Amino acid sequence: MSPALPGRRAIAATAVTSALIAATVAATVAATPAGAADAAANTDKVLVIGIDGAVLDRVKVANAPHLNGLMAQGLTARSTLYANPMAATSSGPGWSTIATGAWPDKHGVKDNSFTGKNYTAYPDFLTRIENAEPALNTYAAADWEPITSTDQNGPIFSPKVDKRLSLKGDRDGYRNEDPKIAAAAAAELRDQNPDAAFVYLGEIDAAGHSYGAASQQYLDTIARVDTLVGQLLTAVQNRPTYAQENWKVLVTTDHGHTDSGGHGGSTIQERGTFVIARGAGIPAGSVRDDVKLVDVAATALAQVGVSAPGIDGTPLNAPDSDPFDTLRPNLQARVDETGIPAGVKGFTRTPPAGWSVDNSRMGTGGVTEWAGWAFATDEFWSQSQRDQWRELNVRSRDVFAVADSDEWDDKSHTGSFDSTLITPKWAVTGGSTRKLTFQTHYRQEAGQTAQVLVSYNGAAPTVVKSYTADAVARFESIALQVPAGATDVQVRFRYSGNNNWYWTVDDVRLG
Repeated sequence: MSPALPGRRAIAATAVTSALIAATVAATVAATPAGAADAAANTDKVLVIGIDGAVLDRVKVANAPHLNGLMAQGLTARSTLYANPMAATSSGPGWSTIATGAWPDKHGVKDNSFTGKNYTAYPDFLTRIENAEPALNTYAAADWEPITSTDQNGPIFSPKVDKRLSLKGDRDGYRNEDPKIAAAAAAELRDQNPDAAFVYLGEIDAAGHSYGAASQQYLDTIARVDTLVGQLLTAVQNRPTYAQENWKVLVTTDHGHTDSGGHGGSTIQERGTFVIARGAGIPAGSVRDDVKLVDVAATALAQVGVSAPGIDGTPLNAPDSDPFDTLRPNLQARVDETGIPAGVKGFTRTPPAGWSVDNSRMGTGGVTEWAGWAFATDEFWSQSQRDQWRELNVRSRDVFAVADSDEWDDKSHTGSFDSTLITPKWAVTGGSTRKLTFQTHYRQEAGQTAQVLVSYNGAAPTVVKSYTADAVARFESIALQVPAGATDVQVRFRYSGNNNWYWTVDDVRLG
C-alpha cells in the first residue's frame, strides 16, 4: 500500500525463539499433504492471504519458514502486472485485480484514488460467493482501510461479506495492527466456520517504502509477517473438523518494490507479483509460468463451486494447452537488445511443432530478436522498451507470439517488416460454423497492416479480420463459416510495417 506521507519509523526485528519456529514449522509440514485426504474431504474451503508489497526473491532468502514451506508443499508462480495507462503498480489496482479476478480495464481502478471503480459489474470473490451461495460463510480482515472499510475509496470487499474486520494501519500502524489482524483472523478460522476467507497484512510494504526491498529491515519484516502467516495456517489445521475439510490456501501480493523502495511505475521490479498455492491437486514443489494475479479469485471461486463468467482469471487446476508455452525450455537470452538483462532467457524465433513463420517478404538485417514473428515472454519483451504499452499485454500468458516492427527497426536493415505466422491445418466439416479465438494486443499506426486470413483445403487465403485501430489486451472471437466440402482450415496472422508498432497473439484455438 502506498504511504500517505513519506517516511516511517524504523522497524526493529522481533526475536522469535528457534523452538517456537521449529514447533510451528513441524505443525505446518505435518498438515495433510495435497491430495492425500481427497477421498475423506467433503467440505471445500479456501483461505487467501494477501501480503502487501512482497518481493518473491526476498521472501525466498528471508527467515520465512512458513511461506517457504508453502512453496515446498505446493505451487510457486511468478507473474507480472500492467503499468500506466492501464493502471499504476499500486495497491488500489493490485488488490482490486486480486479480489475481482479482472484486469483494471474491467474493474476500473487505476490508482489509489479508486476513481472509476466498477465493483458492481466486477465484485470481489467473497461477494460473488454470497450472491451465488448465501449459505456459505465469508470473512475478510485487513488493516488497509479501502479493502474492508466503508471509507470513500472502498471497500474492495463489499458489505455483503458475512463478517469484515477493518483496522487502520497507515504509516507506522502496520507494525501494531498486523498482529491484531492475524490474531482475530486466526480465531475466526479456528473457532468459527468460514468457507472462504481473505486476510491482508501490510507491514512488508511499509518496510519497502521506508528502507527498500534490498534492505535487511525488509528481510526482518518478512520474517515477522511470516510468523503471522504461520499463525493463520496453524489456526486452519487446529480446526476440530479439519480432517473432514479440503482447504486450498493461496498467498499473493499486489505489486513489487524497487531495491531502494517504492512502486507505481513500470519497472519489472515494481510489476513483479506472485501466487503461492497449496491444496488438493497442486503438486508439491511445482513451478508455473502461466499463472496471473487474476487467477487467485478464479481459483477461490472454483474451490467452493461458484462460477464467474466474464472474469479474466482461470482456476489453477485448469490445464495449459497453449502450444506457444511448450517453447519455454528453448528460450534464449538477448542478442541485439540492450535494455533486457543479459540473464533473462525470453525469446525464440523457432515456432512450436506444426506452426510456421513465412518471412519470404521480410526485409534483411534489423534487430535479431524481432526479425519476423518471434515467441517471447512478458519479462523479456516488455523490457525491450518500457512505457510504450507493451506492459499492457496482460491477457497473454507465459510465451506468446509477437511481431514488433518498432524494435526490429532499431538496427540497420533493408526493406520493411512483413511476416506471417501460420497455424497447423485443423480438421473441419463443410457447412459448419467454427469459432476462432485468441488473445491479442495490437497498437495501431498509419503505415502498418495486421490481418487474420483463413484458407480451406489449401486454397488461397482470404482476410477475415483487419485491424485499423488499437486492440489493447483483447480477447478476440471470429466466427468462421466453413464452405461446403472443406475438410481442413489453416489460419494466418500477417503483420507488416516500417518502424511502426507491434502485434501479439496468444492461445489461438479453433472451437
